[in-house]
Amino acid sequence: MATPKKSAVRPLRTLTFLAVLIAIVFGSVAAGTKWSDATWTPNLALDLEGGTQLILTPKTEDGDPITSEQVSEAIRIIRQRVDASGVAEAEITSQGGQNIVVALPGTPSEETLDLVRRSAQMRFRPLLVEAGPGQIDPAQLEAATDPATDPTVVDPSADPTATDPATDPATEETTEPAADGVVRGTVGAETTPPSDDPTTEQPIEDATEEPSEEPTEEPTATTYTPEEIEAAAMAASDANGDGVLSNEPATEPTSASDQAWITEQLTYDFYMLDCTDPANLVGGGADDPDLPLVSCADDGTAKYILGPMELAGTEISSASSGLQVTESGTVTNDYVVSIQFTSAGGETFAAVTERLASPELQANGTNRFAMVLDGLVISAPSVTEQIPSGEAQISGSTANPFTRDEATALANQLNFGALPITFEVQSEEQISATLGTEQLERGLLAGLIGLILVVVYSLFQYRGLAIVTVASLVVAGSLVYGVIALLSWVQGYRLSLPGVAGLIVAIGITADSFIVYFERIRDEVREGRRLDAAVEEGWKRARRTILASDAVNLLAAVVLYFLAVGGVRGFAFTLGLTTIIDLVVVVLFTHPMMQLLTRTKFFGEGHRLSGLDPEHLGASVSAYKGRGRFRSPEERLTIAERRRRDAESAASAESPEPAEDSPDDPGGESESVTSTSAKDGEK
Repeated sequence: MATPKKSAVRPLRTLTFLAVLIAIVFGSVAAGTKWSDATWTPNLALDLEGGTQLILTPKTEDGDPITSEQVSEAIRIIRQRVDASGVAEAEITSQGGQNIVVALPGTPSEETLDLVRRSAQMRFRPLLVEAGPGQIDPAQLEAATDPATDPTVVDPSADPTATDPATDPATEETTEPAADGVVRGTVGAETTPPSDDPTTEQPIEDATEEPSEEPTEEPTATTYTPEEIEAAAMAASDANGDGVLSNEPATEPTSASDQAWITEQLTYDFYMLDCTDPANLVGGGADDPDLPLVSCADDGTAKYILGPMELAGTEISSASSGLQVTESGTVTNDYVVSIQFTSAGGETFAAVTERLASPELQANGTNRFAMVLDGLVISAPSVTEQIPSGEAQISGSTANPFTRDEATALANQLNFGALPITFEVQSEEQISATLGTEQLERGLLAGLIGLILVVVYSLFQYRGLAIVTVASLVVAGSLVYGVIALLSWVQGYRLSLPGVAGLIVAIGITADSFIVYFERIRDEVREGRRLDAAVEEGWKRARRTILASDAVNLLAAVVLYFLAVGGVRGFAFTLGLTTIIDLVVVVLFTHPMMQLLTRTKFFGEGHRLSGLDPEHLGASVSAYKGRGRFRSPEERLTIAERRRRDAESAASAESPEPAEDSPDDPGGESESVTSTSAKDGEK
């Protein structure tokens, strides 16, 4: 009879995979320390390292008081600047409802401090060109250049790929920002947003008939290197071919919407701008109101060329959000943002909207004005009619209407931009760690004590198996340290004291997984299995329990991270990270190590100090049952002994009984032989 084929057990292959994984983590950190700014020690947060603290007071030119909503908006803008600059674990809070306290860990650069100090202003600018957020590849540069006119000008009506990211193979984004809509002069005015879809504009087909075939033959943007894109952008922008980009308009612009504002340098900057890069979403950059501007949407979904400022945010009297009300007084389900301009601002806005609503601008899709707050475009609605009353209403698009939160956020931004707010620095000083080195040392000492207790318990309870516990904890600790050091370099992660607490708690989580696995193995040994079979069967039973336990811990960490604030998020992050690493270590190290140990004489033969001695584990059952009672002979048998007895009985029943009158066959001899054969077969 053929022996059933067993599945191959290859623990060395699993351990090799884990070794490669650890080498990748630490190799990445080593490469970062050699060729970049990575370090072997994780970055520490404000509570452990200290940093720079600035106390800012928002002020207006006319001395009007600042509301709590405006302070919240100021905090949002500062946080956006700080986060985009790469500083992690910064604390930005309100003090007394007026002052803003900004605490930056470590030693921030002077550029980062300037971003915090700089005031935020809103300006209304006409839109000249819009495109997808990424850099424009050479294929699009060729299609976007209109040889019939000034080659430095990107004409949005000349080719859809120049202004519509939906046709951009590199971005595949829609051109319509979520907050864009139609500006209406009166509440409930019957206006229809002009179509931004290039496929609906009939003149485009004739204007782009010749170059429309070329983009299909060009490779996608992903096949171009940044150097090739830069060279193509330089060539497309340099109209004279002299290698020098001019920043002067070719002709005198007649209005802020005149395409003549787009110079060679401006076109090059527009081509090269990558709004998918967080560094370009910092805000607070140079924003000269008398010059055109290349800018990104604040959410990084589009980039623009904008004309000079035509209206300042200070000309907004008020802004509010709510449900739209029609002329008949019916309340719709669409949220809108209503803007009230000052007297002077209303006159200027009327002149601007009269020009933007002209058929020429509506035809080429530049009948839009951009609201630029802190150097980033927060909304770019279109204009379909003159608005002479000084009261405007912004609605979402038909395909993308405003939600309540979006309308409220835009109204808050407009109200904030309506104030000429500047940030006055009350104080700027270096602060020491709020918890300090002493508390960190105590936390690490607590973790060390917990680790020692786990090892002592393992030695007492599991004897030789404590070697596996210690080795697994060392591997888990190494992985955690390497991953945190890598995240500190790549993501700017900083370890706080709550994060250290999460690492200490992880010692217990990791030890719990070992205990579950070891106990399952010992249960199988008690039932009479051989050690190699006990390891595999115990793993099958323990795996489900370990996965369920770690899943609960990971779920708790995720909920804490997204719902909590402050230091609790640091605790949740390290708790979730160590839970994942616990699974990796148990699967890729602890289980393969147990498979290897079963092949050794010390563990495989069940040495009394190995922790897997069958006699020590109770494989031979004692006669005393407890409470003055004793087990019967039947109860004293182990499972293995019962199975052997049943096999012997079955073999005896199948063998023929000897004849009574046979003198050549002594009584019981045949049965004895059969019984012995059955035992040999069982063995």
